[in-house]
Amino acid sequence: MVREIHNGIKGRVRYKVNGLYRSPMLKTRLERLSFQIGEISSVHASILTGNVLVVFDPECNARLIASLIEKAAIDHSRSRRIETESASQETEDQSHRAGVPAQRARERKPTPLTPEVMAAAGQTSEPWHLMARDEVLSSFNSCAKSGLSAEAARTNCERYGLNVVPEPSYRSKLDIFLDQFNSLPVALLAAAAGVSVVTGGLADALVIMAVVGINAVIGYATETEAEKTINSLKQLIMPTAQIVREERIIEVSAEQVLLGDIITLKPGTYVTADARIVEANHLTVDESALTGESMPVTKVSEQLNRSDVLLADRVNMVYSGTLVTGGQGLAVVVASGIFSEIGKIQSLVAEAEAPETPIERQLDKIGNQLVLISGAICGLVFVIGLLRGNGFLQMLNTAISLAVAAVPEGLTAVATTTLALGVRNMRQQKVLIRNLDAVCTLGSIQTICFDKTGTITYNRMSVLRIYSGMERIEVREGLFFVGETRFNPFDSDEVLRLINVCVLCSETQIEIHQKEYVLNGSATENALVFMAINAGVDVQWLREQYPLLKTNYRADNRQYMSTVHVSPNPGRLIAVKGSPVEVLAKCEYQIKDGERILLTEEDRDRIEAENDSMAGDALRVLGMAYSVQSSDGPVNDDDCLVWLGLAGMADPIRERARESVMAFHQAGLETVMVTGDQSPTAYAVGRELGLNNGGKLEILDSTDLAGTDPAVLKALSKQVHVFARVSPSNKLQIVQALQSTGRVVAMTGDGINDGPALKAADIGIAMGRGGTDVAREVADVVLEEDDLETMIIAIRDGRTIYNNIRKTLHYLLATNFSEIQVMFAAGALGLGYPLNPMQLLWINLVSDIFPGLALAMEPAEPDIMSRPPRDPAEPIVKKDDFKRITFEAATMTVASLTAYGYGIMKYGMGPAAGSMAFHSLTTSQILHSLSCRSENRSSFDAEMPPNKYLNAAVLGSLALQLTTLFVPGLRSLLGLTPLAVSDALVIGAASLVPLLVNEATKPGVDGHK
Repeated sequence: MVREIHNGIKGRVRYKVNGLYRSPMLKTRLERLSFQIGEISSVHASILTGNVLVVFDPECNARLIASLIEKAAIDHSRSRRIETESASQETEDQSHRAGVPAQRARERKPTPLTPEVMAAAGQTSEPWHLMARDEVLSSFNSCAKSGLSAEAARTNCERYGLNVVPEPSYRSKLDIFLDQFNSLPVALLAAAAGVSVVTGGLADALVIMAVVGINAVIGYATETEAEKTINSLKQLIMPTAQIVREERIIEVSAEQVLLGDIITLKPGTYVTADARIVEANHLTVDESALTGESMPVTKVSEQLNRSDVLLADRVNMVYSGTLVTGGQGLAVVVASGIFSEIGKIQSLVAEAEAPETPIERQLDKIGNQLVLISGAICGLVFVIGLLRGNGFLQMLNTAISLAVAAVPEGLTAVATTTLALGVRNMRQQKVLIRNLDAVCTLGSIQTICFDKTGTITYNRMSVLRIYSGMERIEVREGLFFVGETRFNPFDSDEVLRLINVCVLCSETQIEIHQKEYVLNGSATENALVFMAINAGVDVQWLREQYPLLKTNYRADNRQYMSTVHVSPNPGRLIAVKGSPVEVLAKCEYQIKDGERILLTEEDRDRIEAENDSMAGDALRVLGMAYSVQSSDGPVNDDDCLVWLGLAGMADPIRERARESVMAFHQAGLETVMVTGDQSPTAYAVGRELGLNNGGKLEILDSTDLAGTDPAVLKALSKQVHVFARVSPSNKLQIVQALQSTGRVVAMTGDGINDGPALKAADIGIAMGRGGTDVAREVADVVLEEDDLETMIIAIRDGRTIYNNIRKTLHYLLATNFSEIQVMFAAGALGLGYPLNPMQLLWINLVSDIFPGLALAMEPAEPDIMSRPPRDPAEPIVKKDDFKRITFEAATMTVASLTAYGYGIMKYGMGPAAGSMAFHSLTTSQILHSLSCRSENRSSFDAEMPPNKYLNAAVLGSLALQLTTLFVPGLRSLLGLTPLAVSDALVIGAASLVPLLVNEATKPGVDGHK
């Protein structure tokens, strides 16, 4: 079944595998060995040749590698046969799986060489959503409460395999090199070489092909580096999952999730495998990655009855690649790896090529247009030459060479290289770009939506004030004060109960290291627990006394959290914290001097007034309550609660946040803050930041946003600076409303609740240090430093990269147009043709490559962040740009023809005059790269930052041009003659004048428009 066909290099062997031909599934299984087995570095399988190339540790036995390949092939054949015999009919149309992206590539560590890893994945497709929970659990020998036993886990691993999805293959280095020859300009060059051979110009043909080779080597070097950078964007940390094994909740890598495992589902959980829900409590899941449905789906555990239920309507299933947005639940894994829904899709697209970016499509369009335009002009040159009496083959060779020189064949390569170099530079600035499209979009951002906590603030909360027993208590440096008098929380029953609820109704994990408390949880919950520790409460003992039974999380329609605890006294304790308004509305009693009394309307008014006062002081306020219920009845946290009080916390604004907002305004960007805080708190922060940019600060409470007409929300979004009390779905609504006004919207965030909005925004920007994995997973840009200053760098670099592509394109078009104009004008005027085919090729080689690449590395212009954002709908080369490019080309053309005319008058029409035209045009083109550094500023402006790469490219290109004067063989090959000193002065003037004219006539320089 497996035959070795080449092993000449140690550590590399190639096999012929029966059954691999046109079998993507077997290809996937074989290539999985590279990340399943540590001894194997890489496996590349071809479904077109049936061959497998394996790179492995040279110390490993090649026979073992062959046996592993053969076992994988045999197991694939067996599993396919089993699947064919036992699989039930598909219950949905694949066409409903619209808009499903391939799962992102992730970094994987090699798994030890074990029988479990080598086992085939014998999974089958079953209608799990139509089966009862117990039936599904028994299919995998699992239990909803205890999960898989160790023995069952081993058995399931051997039978079904690990949760691994194959990676898409990338272009090989050979493919990149061969692609350099796959273009129309190269075909034209080959034709020119062929014509040269036919006409006896063997040397010309060799030079032409040398030019092709040099272009290919340079293109290969730049594209290889770009490919490395692009592929590195896909290397992310593999997510983890919390599963139940032998009655314990453990955390494992996604790869280790097995069929039959019970996975826990709570807000922020990234679902790592397809699973049947066995328990759901207000569970909602964002399935947009799979179904395209933007709104979260409410999930249930009950069995479905209809057999024709579409994937998007299977409400008792969760799928790999989706995200839990609310509630909680448990689910049993029923499909993983390539057998999950998203894995099936990935296996189908593994051979697909990545689509072009929008900018690549624009450049291809421009390139095609230029081919047509230059082709028509070159055709005219050809016809004029024939009419002037020149030979057919001579004019054909000249026309083809001119066409090649006129078309900037490296447009797309230059754009990709510019993007890749920009991404690398941004990475050094601690800005991580997830995809190349995001780079250009950064430069067109018009509105930025900030999430307050963790983005504008430090996400380090501290409790500064509590209000309990109708008394205000200040907290300063861990000490409690009423007025200026020290206060002991143990002297007040209601305050102590409030502090205890803060500890119990919390997911913060508490550990003690070297007699110091270490808290691992959200900033808000950590602040509340630290307050309890400072008050002298033994938090670990308290939790031991009240063991946690259940947690009910916040949801879109439920802005509070509750926990259920075993109580030392008869009954169960319900601890509640959350939105003061919602918690207070569910309370009927309060604690006063240790007694439970009714909560009167007057009391409610006083509490609401204090809540507004605390919020007005920019504090984040939470309400605390509790109840004690019988052990045998149902848990009810919706009413009959006992009010305990308010806790107000502050998260200080980052030091330079206000300056950053001012910088955004200067750059023409609108700023919007989107926060879950109450209106008074949000207003105070927005005012401190200066979000209104000198105008009136408009704020909107998002409580009733869900029912707002989209047209009304669209109109409001144009005016509002602060959206307060928003839920995750509200954030999504706000982003979509802003986008509906035609604006390019960026959303920053760090939390789980920011995920949907980050994904929907034109640019999602996550905080890398304090942010959650969920935020980083869906964002386009990740900021390693959690502050807005890094965001300014990202926007600045995004604008700069796009501008650099425009500058390079501008330079290539202007210089190539000048060559067409010189040849056409000279031919039309009856002056012959100043440049021979070899000279045109030399100009293309010397002036295009190095200066063009150097312009791609141009630093940001001084006023880049004082300009308004660009219109994303505008073409990369506008009509005004073409006018300017034509003018700049004309200046070089006129100067070159002037030198040519001088040469004709002095030497007559021939090589000497042509040499003057050649040197003038080439040198003026090289110097023109300096003028292309800015569209509106003079290159001699002292404020322009230096570009050492361009300086080196200009000097290097000029040095190459000088070799044509002093190297006899090269001079002869190009058809040049020696120059007198006076000729050199004319050439120097003809080279400098276009630069000076173009610099003096730039829009914005000395009043020129």
